[in-house]
Amino acid sequence: MIGSLLAAVASSVGYGVSTIMQAVGARRARGLGAVLQPLVIAAFVLDGLAWLLSLAALDHLPLFVVQAVIAASLVVVVLLARVVLHARMRRIDVAAVVAVVAALVVVAAAGGEQPAVHPPDGFVAATVAAGAVVALGTLAAYRSGPPALLAVLSGLGYSVAAIGARAAHADGDLLDTVLQPLAIPIVVGGVAGALAYLRALERGPVGTAAAIVSVVEVVVPGVVGLTALGDVVRDGWALPAAVALAGALAGCVVLAASPANAAAESGDTPDGDVRTAAPTH
Repeated sequence: MIGSLLAAVASSVGYGVSTIMQAVGARRARGLGAVLQPLVIAAFVLDGLAWLLSLAALDHLPLFVVQAVIAASLVVVVLLARVVLHARMRRIDVAAVVAVVAALVVVAAAGGEQPAVHPPDGFVAATVAAGAVVALGTLAAYRSGPPALLAVLSGLGYSVAAIGARAAHADGDLLDTVLQPLAIPIVVGGVAGALAYLRALERGPVGTAAAIVSVVEVVVPGVVGLTALGDVVRDGWALPAAVALAGALAGCVVLAASPANAAAESGDTPDGDVRTAAPTH
């Protein structure tokens, strides 16, 4: 359990650091030039490593634990934005950081180690279909869809990818995961989630998009894991886990609206120019 939990934490830290690296890179170039920045390229590589670490964590920890830890990457983003980007950090942000970290300790204790189990009949087909629906919804909403809808689609895309990864790991190692049908929703969901999130950041407030994605990508996989994939809460820990999850989500929502997170996600420059950073997950 300790190794899997460390993998989840490392994944969360990786996503947070990547966001800051992309924000710094976005300040150094305009348009497509930002994508070619060495720092941004390194951030993409770090995203990939963080994703692999999340897969390792999902092999032995329930979805509600892993997804809550990954959503807490907002803690890393806000703290680093304060130091690296000199962004403003409110008192409520400090309280939210403490609340999220404390809540995650309870969530991790309530879940414990739970190796992935084989999904029920029809689950694979349903997950593939869900990935297709999210992808089609993203394509339909991409041009003129409301930012809130795009954020929901992003959270659902990331949720489908996480659910597919948790179910796929029941069949073996990483190579087995790549060679089975659940690889389709993992990739499709991840790509759709990233595209929808990027578009949501372009069209609407950063805080709103980040808050919606954080909530959706914790709640949806958590419910699916508990109802369909054999994830369980330890005896006597149901109420503490529910309260801790609510607290963690509330803290993430506060941090999503933080000026520090807005600076990191939007790539604001000192002269007021704004360039949208690439999404992470």
